[in-house]
Amino acid sequence: MAEAQNIPVGSTTAGSIAVAAESTVVSRMSAPPSYDVADFPVPHGREEEWRFTPLERLRGLHDGTAVASGDGVKVDVRAPEGVVVEHVGRDDARLRKAGVPVDRVAAQAYSAFEQASVVTVPKETVLTEPIRIAVHGQGGTAFGHQVIELGAFAEAVVVIDHTGDAVLAANIDYLLGDGAKLTVVSVQDWDDKAVHIAQHNALVGRDASFKSVVVTFGGDVVRLHPRVTYAGPGGEAELYGLYFTDAGQHQEHRLLVTHNAPHCKSNVVYKGALQGDDAHAVWIGDVLIEAKAEGTDTYEMNRNLVLTDGARVDSVPNLEIETGEIVGAGHASATGRFDDEQLFYLMARGIPEHEARRLVVRGFFAELVQQIGVTDIEERLLAKIEQELEASVA
Repeated sequence: MAEAQNIPVGSTTAGSIAVAAESTVVSRMSAPPSYDVADFPVPHGREEEWRFTPLERLRGLHDGTAVASGDGVKVDVRAPEGVVVEHVGRDDARLRKAGVPVDRVAAQAYSAFEQASVVTVPKETVLTEPIRIAVHGQGGTAFGHQVIELGAFAEAVVVIDHTGDAVLAANIDYLLGDGAKLTVVSVQDWDDKAVHIAQHNALVGRDASFKSVVVTFGGDVVRLHPRVTYAGPGGEAELYGLYFTDAGQHQEHRLLVTHNAPHCKSNVVYKGALQGDDAHAVWIGDVLIEAKAEGTDTYEMNRNLVLTDGARVDSVPNLEIETGEIVGAGHASATGRFDDEQLFYLMARGIPEHEARRLVVRGFFAELVQQIGVTDIEERLLAKIEQELEASVA
């Protein structure tokens, strides 16, 4: 496995490819998955999975001192006709299908929520309008659990929009039946002081397609852990991410795609821009290809654009292969400043430097914004990028 590292501005790094004979800390964490908080030791920041995270800014989510308080968050679900929205207790069997908590915060979130929200799209239902889930912080601390379930051959787009101010720990599960198609857009547009820690679990059925687009702008600390496993052969997963890390913000995305079924595909593309003192972005991309996952086709990539001095990026792609019978597997990571040739090309044609930089950043993010497929969200994110760029010049 590649050792995680701080990548200097202008350098390029790629993780190693390893044929693994035993489990590793990086891809499968230091403690076995569990719903019990007591099964996870309190992290101290020296652990591999926590060493980049500013524990002192998690407001007690990592050590058990955080308790539900204040108004927490308000969740509003708007769904097209035919979609079933339920509020269930922790004894509902659907809450344990997609994945088990892999760290102490996720286990704390599971043990502390009062009711889970389950949104179900019945089999063979094809939605023409997105399901919209608004999560608005109203101050205080909250723990949540959300399940999105698609029946066989159902198709849906889900937008989960996080705004306001809160300390939130949550688990979100995506259950895809055979042949189902789900696109999820998760937007983190929190206020400056918010803290958001979440584990996203996707269980992809036979010949099903899952697309995740994670967009992170706001918050003091945001730490997201998307995970994908396959319930049968032929499944496809596309994981896209866009983040804009500003002065003082910590934004961390840790992904794990476990290829545990044959003839499945995965593609991971995350891009970030950073500006301002102490802006810190972390991207850890792990892909595990188990011995039984013959015919796997996978690739992961992370790109970071550093706009000012004082920003830091830690970017580590890891690939663990237990079988040689695969279609393809690869990964890459690069971090750097503006391409001087691009700027020169634009400025030589009379475009002012400020406008040229804006065009370069827009182009950098364009392919990911286009993956969203929801016009109002795309326009809002482009406006947000413009707003961040204007702030860097002001």
